[in-house]
Amino acid sequence: MTPRLAARAEKASRPSPAGFDRRLIPPMLVGSVLNPVNSSMIAVALVPIGIAFGAPPAETAWLVSALYLATAVGQPVIGRLVDMYGPRRLYLAGTALVGVAGLLGALAPSLGALIAARVLLGFGTSAAYPAAMRLTRSEAERTGQDSPAGVLAALAVANQTVGVVGPALGGLLIGLGGWRAVFTVNVPLSAACLVLGALRLPRSETRRSRVDLPGMALFALLLVALMLFLMHPRADRWYLPVLSAAAAAGFAVRELRVPDPFIDLRVLGGNGPLLTTYLRQLLAYTTSYAFMYGYTQWLEQGRGLSASSAGLVLLPLSVTALLVSTLTGRREAVRAKLLIGSALQIAGCALLLLVRSGSPLWLVLAIGALLGVPQGLIGLATQNALFRQADPERIASAAGLLRTFMYLGALGSSAATAAFYPHRADTAGLHGLALFMLAGSALLLATTLPDRSLGRLTP
Repeated sequence: MTPRLAARAEKASRPSPAGFDRRLIPPMLVGSVLNPVNSSMIAVALVPIGIAFGAPPAETAWLVSALYLATAVGQPVIGRLVDMYGPRRLYLAGTALVGVAGLLGALAPSLGALIAARVLLGFGTSAAYPAAMRLTRSEAERTGQDSPAGVLAALAVANQTVGVVGPALGGLLIGLGGWRAVFTVNVPLSAACLVLGALRLPRSETRRSRVDLPGMALFALLLVALMLFLMHPRADRWYLPVLSAAAAAGFAVRELRVPDPFIDLRVLGGNGPLLTTYLRQLLAYTTSYAFMYGYTQWLEQGRGLSASSAGLVLLPLSVTALLVSTLTGRREAVRAKLLIGSALQIAGCALLLLVRSGSPLWLVLAIGALLGVPQGLIGLATQNALFRQADPERIASAAGLLRTFMYLGALGSSAATAAFYPHRADTAGLHGLALFMLAGSALLLATTLPDRSLGRLTP
């Protein structure tokens, strides 16, 4: 660490009024984990829920998709409201909605009611991350500190940790109180957020501006239609991409004409570095989710492992990602993280081409550990890049849009996995998926290597 960085770290660690207000960190962290904990716990609850309601996997899968759809739309929309009305109001409203959704889910009499509760959870959990980014930006401006990388790293590590322990926590809750406990746990989490938020989040002045409801509605329509198609891309669903394209055209016309749009396309269109960051987020998470979904299925069907054994084989992926995020989080180093991360993604995808059903266990474990490194690096890099590149007045909506591209990557990877595994997850399908991931990783490297502006992000 250079003397300048060491001096900054020492200053930030002192309980001084000039430093980052550490009272904000607990509500930021607790609120930001609401989404990953609900995304991950449901994985182990799908089977018992299906048994309880007599629903096949095709129907219970909507419990996952509903949260993805609501969150992908909700993050940038609520982020825009955070920019306009301040983080406190939206944080409290969103986390209160999480508690209500948790109660509705715990009492749900049918699968349809349960899916509706998951939609509410998606919208409720969409407030905390944009609010945290808005607070981080405000504190950086108030204190004059160049780099809030430590705070941003804490958000990333908290989310990754919860993503790792979520399935185990869900299993424990189901063992203690049945599948409804997976929803009930949102009530105390919501209460904790409400108390912490009410006591610690600062009040902010309301910015007088008209909410662009038509723009938000058109954005939601184009995104939902696109995501519904990506979930099940078939020729007989041609109307969905057409509807998405029509909504996109209407959205563009609307946003270019109103004085205070939901997404300022003039500013966004002129911000090439930020658009490239969104592209990198999409590419990185398409590969990441394709590996997580595709490799897990291959381990069970192609390798013949049980579900619990496959989970253990993927443990090095999560552990490595957590270690890398923790060790490198306090240094921004955006370009270096993207270059190393994309290069290691390429190496990991190439190694997948060597895997066979009889490959040694050390190779199977090593690939997961190797691909955990870029997972820990790239997410931090795109988050820090966005913090530097986005319009400070629209940081919350920009951060929400970053999450939207992550979920688009998840849905794209799901479609790719289904295409390469038409009947079962065999080794030939895994190799085809590896080539798909390899192409995406190479494109990620190609968008990073010539971009010298990344090295100048940190003042």
